[in-house]
Amino acid sequence: MNLSLTWKTTVSISTEALVILVHEKGAGEDAPAGEVFTRFDALTGGLLADLFRAGELTGKSLDPVLVHRPPGLAANRLLVMGCGKREKFTPAELRKAAGAALRFLKGKSVHEFVLAPAGSFAPDKQVAAAAEGLVAADFEPDAYKTDKKDDKRIDRVAILAEETLQPVLDRAIVTAQAQNLARELINEPANRMTPKDLVARAERVAFDGGLEIDVLDADRMKTLKMGALLGVAQGSDEPPALIVMRYQPILASPSRFHLGLVGKAVTFDSGGISIKPAEGMEKMKYDMAGGATMIAVMHALAQLKPAIPVSAFIPTVENMPGSRAQRPGDIQTTMSGKTVEVINTDAEGRLILADAITYARRQGCTHLVDAATLTGAIVVALGHHNVGVFSNDQALQDRLLESARECGEKMWPMPLDEEYRDQLKSIIADLPNVGSRWGGAITAAMFLKEFAETTPWVHLDIAGTAWLDDAKPYLSKGPSGVAVRTLTDLAMKM
Repeated sequence: MNLSLTWKTTVSISTEALVILVHEKGAGEDAPAGEVFTRFDALTGGLLADLFRAGELTGKSLDPVLVHRPPGLAANRLLVMGCGKREKFTPAELRKAAGAALRFLKGKSVHEFVLAPAGSFAPDKQVAAAAEGLVAADFEPDAYKTDKKDDKRIDRVAILAEETLQPVLDRAIVTAQAQNLARELINEPANRMTPKDLVARAERVAFDGGLEIDVLDADRMKTLKMGALLGVAQGSDEPPALIVMRYQPILASPSRFHLGLVGKAVTFDSGGISIKPAEGMEKMKYDMAGGATMIAVMHALAQLKPAIPVSAFIPTVENMPGSRAQRPGDIQTTMSGKTVEVINTDAEGRLILADAITYARRQGCTHLVDAATLTGAIVVALGHHNVGVFSNDQALQDRLLESARECGEKMWPMPLDEEYRDQLKSIIADLPNVGSRWGGAITAAMFLKEFAETTPWVHLDIAGTAWLDDAKPYLSKGPSGVAVRTLTDLAMKM
């Protein structure tokens, strides 16, 4: 899809479809107020008011009305996309509205259209939100379908905005394309996305972006005594790897910050000896979403060039119940020297992250963020709407949550009180890999906190948000690419 800016009068725009955004009517109003509704109602000879009186046009969020051959306009169609109440309309809502417009028109076999963004916020934020929503909405998870309908595609979209905002558009495209890269990687089935395949994709991203890359194999990990990571991998014939991607700014950073991004990449998680139920196990290909997120962020940063060094650490394994698989009750020694009693082999993500976090610290990272589809417990706590956020450093957590709000990604801070550490006790090792049934997402984060030690660190549990079981009007069913935009923004602002 080609995405550009155009600065023409809406009357003269010749296109397959012109998209405008209209709010609901406010209290005491007879019709939706606002400059857009008033102007286009006048241009079309009162058509919008007629549609409103007939109950077809409501202005409710993501409620579309398509008009063919609209009077007074050069466009073949006019799509009026509802965007809810004016006072609640944010860049996040604009992002959704733009995406919903694209997916609606794609379903109508429209190949090109012009979007007129709206909002009481600045034009640069309008362009960025609209562009991100459009690019993300264009992703489809049907890579392996052989009966694709070629007429269901969008070739060109123009956003109605001043051409001076081209740099804003360019950056938004980079960020949204990175989000789609993460979705593409997550969407791959486990037979086509093994640890070896993920290494190859990371190497391609690094080569294309001029990033440094180093891949630690099992022998190097043995030398470094990464017993937790290797223990998870030993049940599979697929060899593990620790992918390290590095970005260095051309000019030395005035700050001493070195951001480390750690992403869990279990390319398939059977649960190991503590095997999962068969129902829904096919989705466990998405257990590498944290790693895909970090590869995608590095892809974006290679183009956007933040002022600080950023390194990504992606431990990638398969968790399988082979004859050599680790067993419940086994003891593993982590790279940090701490010993872990493996109570449940399905709590493997925290084991591979433990060694990766230790390695990131020893590589000089001053701040750490990890992302992982870590626990079902976070889904019980927050559902499928918010990422769970855990941290040992309030300042870093506040920075990240500010970026999340800016990028329209819902994240919610969770507690890490010391009382939860009492659930991580073993009579035979330094700590077990699981706590009690209660507060499972918190005790999993508390386990990771042991390895972050004093380094400022944030943990993102994306288990409930990395995969959409149902399509949204603005996003397809399947991988969401959550946290890519937030972490890119965080790195740029640090």
